[in-house]
Amino acid sequence: MEAKVIHLTVNGRAHRALVEPNLSLLHVLRELLGYTDVKNGCEKGDCGACTVILNGKAVNSCLVLAWQAEGAVVVTDTGLGTLEHPHPVQEAFADLGAAQCGYCTPGMVVSAKALLDENPHPSEAEIREALSGNLCRCTGYGQIVHAVQLAAEKMVTAESAENAEEKTR
Repeated sequence: MEAKVIHLTVNGRAHRALVEPNLSLLHVLRELLGYTDVKNGCEKGDCGACTVILNGKAVNSCLVLAWQAEGAVVVTDTGLGTLEHPHPVQEAFADLGAAQCGYCTPGMVVSAKALLDENPHPSEAEIREALSGNLCRCTGYGQIVHAVQLAAEKMVTAESAENAEEKTR
């Protein structure tokens, strides 16, 4: 198989990249496109540091060949919010100190976002299951789980407020 050009959208921006057949999505995102918030941890799918949302699902980008992402929509941690307007998951992680060294944080945040998109009211067990593919060597996961619970509450509250506002129009 020869190198080929792929097209993908990352955090709302269209990209094209010439990729070798054995190149991972992780490598394309970090090295070719500059999305360094996608961390290179183990390159074996064990740590979750490279987690991104690929067409709506959380995946380890080190396990996806770049050519498999042809036409895909990818969201990384930086695509969720900004410093001025963080996503509720990012805000909850910051508010509760759920990040220590920060290396695992982008993958954790993305995994949490994907969970809350699928299940806005997860139990603690469901949160722990959704994050089980993301390793953190600094924390005991308690603050991380609490941050996801807080984000879920914030997202439900925000959605309720939006629905109430629509009814008054």
